[in-house]
Amino acid sequence: MAALLAAALATAPGARAAGSDPAVPRAPEGARAVLDGLKTYGQAVLHSGDGSVRQIPAGLYEMRVDGGGMLQTYGVGIAGNAQPQARYTESGWNGSPLAGNGQAGRIRWILEHSYPQLNDLAGLAKVAGAGTLTAESAAAGTQVAIWRLADGVQVEAADPAAEKLAGYLQREAGQLPEPPASLGLDPGGVSGAVGTRLGPVTVRTGAPSVSVIPDAAAVAMGVRVVDAEGRSLETAVNGSRLYFEVPAGTPDGTASVTVRGATRVPVGRVFTSGVPAQAQIVAGSSASAAAATATAVWPQPPQAPAGTVGEAAPGTGAVALGTRAASLAENSPDEERLATSGSSAATPVIASLAVGLVVLGGLVVLLLRKRPLDEDDQT
Repeated sequence: MAALLAAALATAPGARAAGSDPAVPRAPEGARAVLDGLKTYGQAVLHSGDGSVRQIPAGLYEMRVDGGGMLQTYGVGIAGNAQPQARYTESGWNGSPLAGNGQAGRIRWILEHSYPQLNDLAGLAKVAGAGTLTAESAAAGTQVAIWRLADGVQVEAADPAAEKLAGYLQREAGQLPEPPASLGLDPGGVSGAVGTRLGPVTVRTGAPSVSVIPDAAAVAMGVRVVDAEGRSLETAVNGSRLYFEVPAGTPDGTASVTVRGATRVPVGRVFTSGVPAQAQIVAGSSASAAAATATAVWPQPPQAPAGTVGEAAPGTGAVALGTRAASLAENSPDEERLATSGSSAATPVIASLAVGLVVLGGLVVLLLRKRPLDEDDQT
């Protein structure tokens, strides 16, 4: 019984240890950018399901990263007509049109093994059997191969060399894993009790270092972002573990920390604009500004109603109740019930003796009454 009571108290609200909290929403992580437009491209021929045929541009876009940096990207969906000056946010595959697409790893392989990652156009043309490739035909052939895997559409490059490249890339593409975020915090949200350190939150980045910036509201409440030894952090590196140190007595609340740095966005990361058909996938990156945010949530410990636990010190309620339960468990169930009624274990014995004496007394009375009758008969 004591063990069950202690377990119930340990799992009660407010007794949960600090850790990741799936209920805390994850903030966007990585880079944000504005689409400049289609910069290096050729032409492709799209065959629609209704039998119509139309020519469309196919090639590389460029994006300007907020805070500095440039990206080269290909379109993910063939139906999208990406609009210049549209705003984009870095995303994982699950938050993009590639979610659940078994060809996503092959698309990343194409990006890693074609233009602009391979800018030796003569060498690329040789392995693809494409004759001579220009930047424009290489970009067009790469885009066509991506469209075929992403959308399963019937499309070919207008330029024969570009079409040769598209066929080669589609045939040879192997599976590669999803790339990590340019800058991320894992997990994106933690929770725990006031008066403790909440975390850890681990920095994931290719940047040599990142700045660590707690939000102003957290600083005003006295919440600090620290390492495992309790030292305040202003910078961090890949693998650094951050904690939110929440002083005792802090009211219920939340705090966040943002890390910022400059790094290359990994090839294969997706950028979304809110319009799925206009998603872009990274083919090349300069050093680009990136940021990630994690949030902490803490509640006050629950207050026990007056008179229910006594005057136990904070944090000792579970121990006090557990000890009481253990002492009760040492007594037998019969003894507990008898003690509750004011009786004892000797009560059944006393009752039996009383019954026996009553019976014996009755026999004696009968014998005494019968004896005079016997004497009269003899007379």
